[in-house]
Amino acid sequence: MELREYQEIGRAWITQKERCAIWAKPGMGKTALTLAAIADLVLVGDVQRVLVVAPKRVAEDVWRDEIRKWPAVHRVLGDAACMVGTPRQRMAALRRKGAIVYTINFENLPWLETTLRRTWPFDMVVVDEASKLRGFRTRQGTKRAAVLGRYGYTHTRRFVELTGTPAANNLAALWGQAWFLDAGERLGLTFEAFSERWFRSIDTGPGGAGSKLEPTPIALDQISERMSDLCLTLDPKDWFDMREPIETRIEVKIPAAARKVYDDVEKKMFAELESGFEIQAFSSGAKTMKSLQVASGTVYTDPERRTWEELHRVKLDALLDLIDEQPDPMLVGYLFRSDRARLLANIPGAVDLATPEGMAAFKAGDAPVGIAHPDSVGHGVDGLQHVCSTVCFYSNGWDAELREQFIDRVGPMRQLQAGLDRPVMVYDIIAADTIDELVVARHKSKQSIQQVLLDAAKQRRS
Repeated sequence: MELREYQEIGRAWITQKERCAIWAKPGMGKTALTLAAIADLVLVGDVQRVLVVAPKRVAEDVWRDEIRKWPAVHRVLGDAACMVGTPRQRMAALRRKGAIVYTINFENLPWLETTLRRTWPFDMVVVDEASKLRGFRTRQGTKRAAVLGRYGYTHTRRFVELTGTPAANNLAALWGQAWFLDAGERLGLTFEAFSERWFRSIDTGPGGAGSKLEPTPIALDQISERMSDLCLTLDPKDWFDMREPIETRIEVKIPAAARKVYDDVEKKMFAELESGFEIQAFSSGAKTMKSLQVASGTVYTDPERRTWEELHRVKLDALLDLIDEQPDPMLVGYLFRSDRARLLANIPGAVDLATPEGMAAFKAGDAPVGIAHPDSVGHGVDGLQHVCSTVCFYSNGWDAELREQFIDRVGPMRQLQAGLDRPVMVYDIIAADTIDELVVARHKSKQSIQQVLLDAAKQRRS
């Protein structure tokens, strides 16, 4: 298993510290370095059972797939037991003999506690997207965090937190995460003690009807110093050439029912293409649109009226997970009108950059997500770089030039022009084993659309 230098640093951090956190942006390989550390600990007999708590999609697919991706890790850990799904499926995973790594989504933690009946077989807990622990309080807070509060410290010797945004919205979010690492030793035994020491209450409504906590001028420096021996920050600008965007693929798996629809659409597509392949690149690309749309999660029921129905939400769920991890506004590219409708309906605060109001709100930093078709924000659009350095392609078209122009709206040169020293992150949400993969491969290889499709057709036949 070959890790990057910074991942080896993270691996050593976890093995050497029983309770710790890794703070790194998505795409930095937190999962891989954590699995390498777990394998090390299992080999020396320090750990027997590991519970990974993560968002549903991540618990269901990402950790299992990452283990299988690294043969050396897979030989030590075997497949992960995934406690996601129906009660029967969760119970079967919990009872699976020989399992070392168990994954579960946050929502199922109360079920796990009830099922275990006050026993706790895990000597190591990994919380993926640990910012979700911010709701923990000694006397109040979410039920999910409360379960970990009862077992994550007194019953668990090793505890690892992974997140890219430990305090994305408020420095106060750190207390809940810090408590699981030291039971309040560094930041205070209670949230009240923590807030009284480093924050002040500011009235936000008429007559003091509302209030919020505002950190004091010394809060950030003092809190950072107190947590520095437990929390390792892996900043991409320290490890990558910042003249190029850092590109990351997020793969999702289409559920069975939608897969059946996709396979049928793709089969017809290849049959139509192979019946007359001497056609223009535009025509080749146009014939793939239905497959691309199904991969993104919808299908038109009446193309003339532009009515559509939803087939799956796996891409949407992956995007929402990514947004949760991002502290700054994000630029999201889409291909279909149905994508646009679903993104605006499901992402809180998202704005359409094709509208003057949406563009103004995003440039002002008043919207967490700006969505746009790449064709609508190409040349001539400026100012996005002041609030944004992250791009995500929810769905991708064949036009590589449009893609590059879209990225360039907030790209490295734009960041330099704005006087900002931060990495440009580019994410592609890809439906595995679909035409999505061909589109992204074509952007990398610069092959013609026709050649990419010809090669894929040959592979399908074989």
